[in-house]
Amino acid sequence: YNEKENIEKIIRKVFSLSKAFDMLIIEDNSPDGTANIVRKLMTEFPERLFMEERKGKLGLGTAYIHGFKWALQRKYEYVFEMDADFSHNPEDLLKLYDACANQGGDLAIGSRYIKGVNVVNWPMGRVLMSYFASYYVRIITGLKVMDTTAGFKCYRRKLLQTIDFSKIKFTGYAFQIEM
Repeated sequence: YNEKENIEKIIRKVFSLSKAFDMLIIEDNSPDGTANIVRKLMTEFPERLFMEERKGKLGLGTAYIHGFKWALQRKYEYVFEMDADFSHNPEDLLKLYDACANQGGDLAIGSRYIKGVNVVNWPMGRVLMSYFASYYVRIITGLKVMDTTAGFKCYRRKLLQTIDFSKIKFTGYAFQIEM
């Protein structure tokens, strides 16, 4: 949402990687013109860049679910989630892909907290809130995932197919924990 400053750069960066990835942009009617930039780039990358436009900002969770369903309908074997603000390094898509495709993982998480704290483009308050929220969730649930709110993941198709998306309740950042 409102990624006019980053969207072209991140699309070009992903498309410059050694592995060919397709991209779906979920566009929630950003007032800054993000959709116009994506439409222009879709003519340059017609077989690799796609956009689903929604009528408004409907929540992070609903955007991911929309994208997951879109990818499953099109038979993608690996489905990634990633923010467009460069808070995730696009080159790390290759590591997530390798973890699932070559190392047998059904889910690979690009954690910000495996080796200390690795977060860019966030104010300190948001970093601390995210870190301690993940810590709290690990304590309460017993999950062994270091970054429970990570938005940088690779799912194997067969894992996504086991999820009943209609039962997902959260639409904000808690969606990542529920998944």
